[in-house]
Amino acid sequence: MMTGLLWFDNSPKTDFAEKVKEAASYYQKKYGRKPDLCYVHPSMLAKGFHANGIEIRAAQQILPNHFWIGMMEGTGSPH
Repeated sequence: MMTGLLWFDNSPKTDFAEKVKEAASYYQKKYGRKPDLCYVHPSMLAKGFHANGIEIRAAQQILPNHFWIGMMEGTGSPH
């Protein structure tokens, strides 16, 4: 993913999967496409994970409580 939407959510009351779902919903409303990839800080995720059809990957450069969400390379995403 070269570009995407950076989403911040530090709410202790919302679980991880719901945070990804909210970020994906906003992305889809804004860009008209359903995202399929999300990067998060390794402290937020121990292993690869899928939430609502979105692959979740750990990336050291993403700050905690941030979600970099978008589409995988080659899936035709303009964003």
